[in-house]
Amino acid sequence: MAQINRLNPRRVTALTEPGRHADGGNLYLNVTKTGAKSWVFFYRIAGKQREMGLGPAGPGGVSLADAREAAAKARALLAAGIDPLVARKEERTAARVAEARATTFGAYADDFVALHEGEFRNPKHVAQWKMTMGDAYCRDLRKLAVDEIATDDVLAVLKPIWNTKRETANRIRQRIERILDAAKVEGKRSGENPARWKGHLSMLLPAHGKASKGHFRAMPWRAVPNFMAALGEREGIAARALELVVLTAARSGEVRGMTWAEVDLDRAIWTVPASRMKAGREHRVPLSPAAVAVIEAMKPLRPRRAEAVADALVFPGLRRAPLSDMTLGAVLKRMEAASTVHGFRSAFRDWAAEATQAPAEVAEMALAHAVGSATVQAYLRSDLFDRRRDLMDRWAAFVTGDGGDVVALRVAK
Repeated sequence: MAQINRLNPRRVTALTEPGRHADGGNLYLNVTKTGAKSWVFFYRIAGKQREMGLGPAGPGGVSLADAREAAAKARALLAAGIDPLVARKEERTAARVAEARATTFGAYADDFVALHEGEFRNPKHVAQWKMTMGDAYCRDLRKLAVDEIATDDVLAVLKPIWNTKRETANRIRQRIERILDAAKVEGKRSGENPARWKGHLSMLLPAHGKASKGHFRAMPWRAVPNFMAALGEREGIAARALELVVLTAARSGEVRGMTWAEVDLDRAIWTVPASRMKAGREHRVPLSPAAVAVIEAMKPLRPRRAEAVADALVFPGLRRAPLSDMTLGAVLKRMEAASTVHGFRSAFRDWAAEATQAPAEVAEMALAHAVGSATVQAYLRSDLFDRRRDLMDRWAAFVTGDGGDVVALRVAK
């Protein structure tokens, strides 16, 4: 029988000569030219020579005794006709499956969001991920083991909102798909992703269609002046916020989140920080006299303590929290207005195209849209602020009734 246990702990520590040093029983200490040491088990099965690493040797690594124990187990498997490498792979797969069964979708989703927070555009985007993957929509899904989630489980989340909250439903599906893809890559689940759309959920859920995303019911631009006249007669913070949405053609969230620190009334400029912009870039908004007047009207609601003013909301809701988009929408509903809040941006863009000679890039920049290709954006360093100010002043004059004909429109009060 071949000699075994040729090495001893002191010799393992002292060996520095590069090469493979036999301990016997197919176990070798491998020393590299850099001095790194590791244990290797060499064997032959089905006529093929194979090697199995048993881990690094030396301080903090696998001891000689542990390496010999691992080699003895491998020899026992060989004696039974089992490939040690195959057995180890199966053992690790079984361990991952057992771990997956102990890992719920909720725990894995929370870890996924925390790991990828740096990739998200801003804190609001992180909050959206946490909300949509939380109990608000995925309460039952969060309780399931990540490897047990099936198509029916995903459908249970999506079906109640698929036709009523289309954009939210699409985002939830995409996020569940991404999380389950990551779990598969980590070996925590296998098989087809039950949240995949093409060739899978597309066979079970109706397609939303191209017009379901990014298209909002908009008021004809000629009707906006009459609407603004009726809106001006209404009291309340939401009505004033809605006025500023129309006057600035800004997104609802940008107006609702406006703080006094962002506004320079003397220069009539509102600077929205990158963290609150959809494109992730700071955006300067020229304020028309009418827009300044709306903001000035909110001054009595500022905090009494001077140090608290900067971070305070211009349009505070209950307990000084931001207004919700539904609050502004409720104003439109009560007025029986044929538009969504976001639709006023479309009205502005139609007015700019049909009633002015403003270049398209000026109107697009007024909406905080990216203009041109990446190459064009790289060379277009100016934000065309002065030209945008002229355009927004003209828009404000038009919608307040000072810049053109007003088309009669019945708006309920």
